[in-house]
Formats: sequence, C-alpha cells, structure tokens
Amino acid sequence: MKKIALAMENFSRYAGGAESYSVSLANSLAEKGWEVHLFGEKWDGEPESAIFHEIMVPKYLPSWLKIIMFALKHKKAVENQGFDIVMGFGNTLYMNVYQSHGGVHWLSTKRKIYSEKSKAKRTIKQLIILLSMKQWVRAWIESAPFRLNPRPKIVAISQMIKEDMMSFFKVKDSEIEVVYNGVDTSRYSHNLRLKLKGPLRKQLGIPDNETVYLFVSYDLKKKGIIPLVEAASLLKKQGNTHFKVVVVGGLPYKALTERIKALNIEDTILFVGPARSVKEYYACSDVFVLPTYYDACSLVVIEAMASGLPSITTTANGVAGIITDGKDGYIISHPPDSQDLARKMQGLFDHDKRHKMSQEALHTGQRYSTKKNHGEMIRILGEVAVLKR
Repeated sequence: MKKIALAMENFSRYAGGAESYSVSLANSLAEKGWEVHLFGEKWDGEPESAIFHEIMVPKYLPSWLKIIMFALKHKKAVENQGFDIVMGFGNTLYMNVYQSHGGVHWLSTKRKIYSEKSKAKRTIKQLIILLSMKQWVRAWIESAPFRLNPRPKIVAISQMIKEDMMSFFKVKDSEIEVVYNGVDTSRYSHNLRLKLKGPLRKQLGIPDNETVYLFVSYDLKKKGIIPLVEAASLLKKQGNTHFKVVVVGGLPYKALTERIKALNIEDTILFVGPARSVKEYYACSDVFVLPTYYDACSLVVIEAMASGLPSITTTANGVAGIITDGKDGYIISHPPDSQDLARKMQGLFDHDKRHKMSQEALHTGQRYSTKKNHGEMIRILGEVAVLKR
C-alpha cells in the first residue's frame, strides 16, 4: 500500500478551490487503495479512511508568521517518515510532487491589480503589496519546489500556469506536466441542463426571447464585473434590449451600484446573490461570461461549458487554454476591454451561431472531468513513488 501525505490548512469540500480539490483527490486516492495522511489545521472528516495529523498554529500570530510556521511544522512532521509521496499545493517547503492552484504569486498579483481602473490606485496598491511581509513570505514558500534538489515533479493546472512557471522560475518545458482542472460531468451536462431549463428563468422574470449572459463569482471586482457592466451598457446604447446579465455569488458594492445606476442599466443586471447550487443557473442561461483579471484555471468556466454554454473569458484565465476562440467560446485580451467584450457578446445574440457554439462548448467541457483529472494525477503520483524507491 502506497502512503501519501497531503498538506492543506483546511481540508474541506466546502472551502476554496484548492481545499475542496485536495479532499476530492484524497477520496480518489483512498478508493484506489492508497494510505492517505492529511496534515493541516482543520479537517471535515472526509475521506473517513484518512489519517489526520493536526498542525497547531497559534491564532494570535500575524498572518505572515502563521504561513511560515505551518510550512516549517509540516516539513518537520513529514521528513524521513517513510511516505511514498509528499504532495504540496504551494504552502509547504518539502515535497516530491508540487501542484499549484494559485499560479505564480507575483504574476497573479500583478494581473489582479488591473481591476483598479485608476492608474494612481494601481500604483498605491502595488506599493502596499511590495511592502507587505505576507506577500514576500507567500512568494518565498511558493518558490520552494524550484529550490529543492532533487526537484519535485511539477504539475501545472493549465498551460498558462506552466508558461508562467517557466518564465518566472527559469525551468524547462520538459520539467512541468500540465493536468487541467476537471469537473463532475454528470452534475454539469447537456441533459441536466434540458431537464432544469425553464422554472428558474420564469422565477427571475426573464422571457424566452431574451439572451441571458451568466456571471458567477463572489469576488465581483477581480473577476471583471465592471467591464461586463460597461459592455452591457454599450449593447443597450446600440439598441440591443432583449438580454439580461445574471450575476450569481457576490452582491453589488456601493461603487458598483452607483456605476450601474449612472449607466441606466438597473433593469438589465440581475444580482441573485449566493446560491447553494449553480447548475440551475447554467440551465436558464445562454452564454457564460467571466472577464477575469486573473484565474489559474477557472472551474466555473469548465462547468458552464460542460453544461453547453459558450464561454467568454480573458487571456489571464488559464482555462482559456481549452477554448478555441470563435468555436466554443471567445478569449478577450487582458486587461479586459469593455468594447471588445461587447462585440463578442453581440455576436452571440444570433441564435444559430449560439446553438452551434453551444454544441462545441459541450463537447469541450465534457472532456475535462474530475475522473480524468484524478486519473492523470494518480498516474503521476504512482510514477514518482516508483522513481523514489
């Protein structure tokens, strides 16, 4: 039986992307007969067969010191303990396999700053980041896999992340393997979309003849809500009135509300707030839009495509690597330009074009399943375990 050690501050299916992924992968490893050890501060109890090792980090410490302490305690706990694999997600100093879910810290931070429209605000924010001890500590720990000798197996969750790692850490193409994120393709599918389509749309008061553009995120600003709102305004000014933008997740902040009011599009943007399940919203929508300032590899885009929604996102989203521009979706530049976004959205008012792209999006999305992702990861973990022996 192979033994693997995974490290995460909070092992929970209901936390963030990396946290829920680590639990999901741990489940698949346990099902394949691996002895799974979890090193973290908290654990939801899944998978039941896992062995949890608590890493105690005092709550009163500053965040940068908590990050260092977790990494150091983890290294001490796993080193020379006979694990076949020690897997890191960017928060540890010692590992045999490294899979980052956040990308390269300094590059992602640089791209996110563009969510501030004002150049002065961007400059101030950049200065604050450069003076932040937390940012430097996080970047130092993230670079650990590239300092280790021998170097661990490096897995990037998108081609964009691979290219970022190659340019920033000066590693060769052959040293990084790409394994794209995956989703539950039985939960997000065309058949399920057909089954669920209708009731929610009526509940939202959206007529059948209106095109619905869906946006899903709790971090509205960094995922590009302003360019989307401005694009919607441009479409209305051009005489397009039969469409809605449905926003699931975050609620509008004061400056956003004021911007929407100034553009006179209050009746076009619908904020529905947090949702326990998003599949009903995929079912009642026609196009998915996420003009994000940065995403390592957005799961919601894959979910939407697996449900049959052509998707529009930016070059700063790793998932753009699975989209064929103009065939199953559109890729716009970074930082997102509202006029370019409006042109792409306008093209999808055409029912026949949208239907054709929907079929292509479905075909693409269904290829990126959780099962496929876990299968590729378990293969890599097994190969590294053999080489280590």
